[in-house]
Amino acid sequence: MDIILDTAARRKESAPRAPRRDWLALALLMCPVLLVAVDNTALTFALPAIARDLDATGVELLWTVDAYPLVLAGLLVAMGSLGDRIGRRRLLFVGSAGFAAVSAATAFAPSAEWLIAGRAGLGFFGAMLMPSTLSLIRNIFPEPNRRRLAVAIWAAGFSGGAALGPILGGWLVEHLWWGAVLLIAVPIILPLLLLGALLIPESRDPHPGPVDGPSIALSLLAMVPAVYGIKVLATEGPAAEPLAALGAGLLMGYLFIRRQHRLASDTSSTPLLDLSLFANPVFSTAIIANVLALFSYNGFILFLAQHLQLLEGQSPSESGLAMVPALAATVVAGLLVVPLVRKVRPGFVVAGGLLLSAAGYGLVALGNHDGGPGVLLAALLVLCLGVGAAETISNDLILGSAPAAKSGAAAAISETGYEVGSLLGTAILGSILTASYQRNLQLPAGSAQAAPAAAQQAKETLAGAAELAQSLPAPLAETMMAAARSAFDSGVHITAAIALVLMAGAAVLAAVVLRKVPTAA
Repeated sequence: MDIILDTAARRKESAPRAPRRDWLALALLMCPVLLVAVDNTALTFALPAIARDLDATGVELLWTVDAYPLVLAGLLVAMGSLGDRIGRRRLLFVGSAGFAAVSAATAFAPSAEWLIAGRAGLGFFGAMLMPSTLSLIRNIFPEPNRRRLAVAIWAAGFSGGAALGPILGGWLVEHLWWGAVLLIAVPIILPLLLLGALLIPESRDPHPGPVDGPSIALSLLAMVPAVYGIKVLATEGPAAEPLAALGAGLLMGYLFIRRQHRLASDTSSTPLLDLSLFANPVFSTAIIANVLALFSYNGFILFLAQHLQLLEGQSPSESGLAMVPALAATVVAGLLVVPLVRKVRPGFVVAGGLLLSAAGYGLVALGNHDGGPGVLLAALLVLCLGVGAAETISNDLILGSAPAAKSGAAAAISETGYEVGSLLGTAILGSILTASYQRNLQLPAGSAQAAPAAAQQAKETLAGAAELAQSLPAPLAETMMAAARSAFDSGVHITAAIALVLMAGAAVLAAVVLRKVPTAA
């Protein structure tokens, strides 16, 4: 399918650049990608030390984790569109410098409140980073084959950072202090700030409109309450507060969409987000594939982490290391599909990746989990191969199907899809898993009487069951954990079966809608 670009963007893309300079620019763009990926996973290992050193409550620890993604999700679309207007490289530099400065200040936070405010600040500057890197790749590599390889390297950097985060975070906390997990941002981002102006070309929309302040406010008021509501519903179940937040977010989202349509129909105004991008079925389907790839991955990690730590007795570091081969498979798959799409249509590659994800869930749904973590880790490996393949090509299709002038907005939508997919995978599959566990758990006789308060927690979560077992005599503790394992596994089987159907359906959709996208030249 030919991508029609506007004349000004075509002239900009045709400006000669040395190939070596392009790849050096890509290497610098990997700095913020690694930074965000490491930051997303490393902080988890610092939470016990933060609780001890700052005397943080459970609620404060929760906000320490949640402040970042809430602000990030609310600002991604606004920042992507802002980059199209003021320059993507400029926005990247502002975000990188701000992220490094706030990280350094937050590393020495004297209180939990300071730390939470710092995490919110990181979300603000983090929203500038990922859309900028992806949209700059679109303009540095206009030729499809080189762009596809660059996107694969970009995705590999994100996956590699996610794999490195638990290992690096655990080492830093163990050998230094929890603030080092945040302070590591400074040396990671320093090469970009020193060399970026020399190697990374500026790009922007050649005909930018004014920034619409009410649209930015509406996008923030739509995403933040909606994300908060879904997260609370997933962790605490139905309640008035999260339902009200979700409803308010949906209402603001509706008002945001109405305003974008109205601004688009007014020749004197420019919408913050060009909704006409979604009229392209390649763009829309690739976004759906991205969302579902992250949905499947995060939903899987949710129950796998609990299984490894609470049922297999692994430490967080051990469970993180156990997942590294599968995360490495994500990188390998993303790089291998680049030459593959020269022979196989991209839509079929995306569909094949989603089918691999479905096959991973099939192993879980049909497998026996009593013999150790082998089946689950093998299933994760298969799933990650599928995620790596589908994610790389879907990202390339998103960038390639959008005009170069709108690449910032397209990248922001892609990143928002990442956040939404991750969130929904945890929320929906996690809620199904929890509900099944609670319905199927049968406490052994005598356990509730031995520790009534702990028994109530055991009925709620697998972690509660593990804590109850620690307070019981050995024979009763073994019976307790056997009952918890059975209840948890029943939920895993149900969750996996539902995810399998969703992934298979998404694969069919991708194969049908994207079937006409030609192979790479």
